[in-house]
Amino acid sequence: MRFILSGLGNWYSGWNLTDQAVQLADKLGFWGAVIPDHYMWAEAYGQPQKDSTLESWIALTYLAAKTQNIKLGTIVTPIPFRPPAMLAKMVSTMDVLSSGRAVLGVGAGWSQTEFEGYSTWDDSKTRVDKTGEGVELILELWQKPQVDFKGKYYHAKGAILDPKPVQKPHPPLMFGGVGTRMLRLAGQYSDIFHREDNIAFAAGSVANRDQKFDLKAVGQDVEKAAKDGVLYYIAPLHRTGYLDNLKEFAKNIIPSYSGLD
Repeated sequence: MRFILSGLGNWYSGWNLTDQAVQLADKLGFWGAVIPDHYMWAEAYGQPQKDSTLESWIALTYLAAKTQNIKLGTIVTPIPFRPPAMLAKMVSTMDVLSSGRAVLGVGAGWSQTEFEGYSTWDDSKTRVDKTGEGVELILELWQKPQVDFKGKYYHAKGAILDPKPVQKPHPPLMFGGVGTRMLRLAGQYSDIFHREDNIAFAAGSVANRDQKFDLKAVGQDVEKAAKDGVLYYIAPLHRTGYLDNLKEFAKNIIPSYSGLD
């Protein structure tokens, strides 16, 4: 089983914790670390915008320069939020600079506040349609020498993405979402899927940053996941005592399950 560090925001005011935690996780055997991809993080969850946020992919590239082995990605990137061809180039660049450690989290997006502030807000069906078409374009750019693409929402003429990502056939896609159509897309494209309760935890971590870490409960959940054949487990660490929780998880959980790939 491979363990992914989560529960961190991309808060500028809390960036020192994110920086320390990811470097520590790299040394303690975590397979990956993921941060949210939000521009207005607290507002997205209906909370007052008290904390500034960093742009996630630039922040991840910074973290890649500070680490050696850990995979780094988003939980998750709303594909319709940015032009997907540009996103393909961003992720590919990070994959090259990190020697093959980028993970693209994939979602359709749900924060109307952020979309209206920075992009274009569409209905749910259109956002999912854009996600599927956007992923198709991203994969073509990552794998083909030159791309001519004409979809309903996105177009590319003679697009050359070079250098290609280091990871072959492409960086892992980690899907998030709970709707039937997103689940179908996940079945078609995803390498990793994170469950609805992980999404709920991410939301809860913003609303209540003082939750306590329960190692026993987490251990029981990991054991159940292992029995169910889960290969990737997103560690639910809380912000109160985060670094201590990380060390405790690495010491007591990872050694027992790290060989279950």
